[in-house]
Amino acid sequence: MTVAQSLIRLALPALLMLAGQNIALAAPPTDHSGAEEMPKAPYLLAGAPTFETTLINFRAKYNEANPAQQIGEFRSISDKSANSSLTRAASKINENLYASTALEKGTGKIKTLQITYLPIQGAEEKAARTLAISYMANLMRQFDATLSVPQSVAKVTSMIEKGKGQQFYKQEVGAVRFVISDNGEKGLTFAVEPVKLALAEP
Repeated sequence: MTVAQSLIRLALPALLMLAGQNIALAAPPTDHSGAEEMPKAPYLLAGAPTFETTLINFRAKYNEANPAQQIGEFRSISDKSANSSLTRAASKINENLYASTALEKGTGKIKTLQITYLPIQGAEEKAARTLAISYMANLMRQFDATLSVPQSVAKVTSMIEKGKGQQFYKQEVGAVRFVISDNGEKGLTFAVEPVKLALAEP
């Protein structure tokens, strides 16, 4: 009994020290308020605005303006959160390029439109990236008709450079927000979203 008590007495400080280390290591995830405080994508926030158009109308106008770089039919994506107020859909352009959207349930109005490029390695990398930027520029021009093709390509390229490594880099033009989300090897997304304009004070 005395031997057991002695062993416990000797081991206790070491166990407490280890427990303290585990608590110290576990503390950041427990108090991980930073992740919760990180801003959600604006279109996910309650009361986020919508474009005054449906996906069918957008696709018709986009494909008419870009006959050589079409976007096919969007397919609905199942959403695990039953309370979601959004309907998500995606369209595969090719193996490493996708278009996606989030629509307001009930109205079908667009909250966000996105082009996502999944980076590839090898000889086809440059051509794949060029095509991705071209699609992103096409999408930009649908919401900023003042831009020419070269201007929109230059603007998207500039945004990609400025947003390198950032999960959320935005530029606002009037009632539209252009967003770059760079997740490295997991993909590069260009998004277009409406901005809720504040009413001018009387």
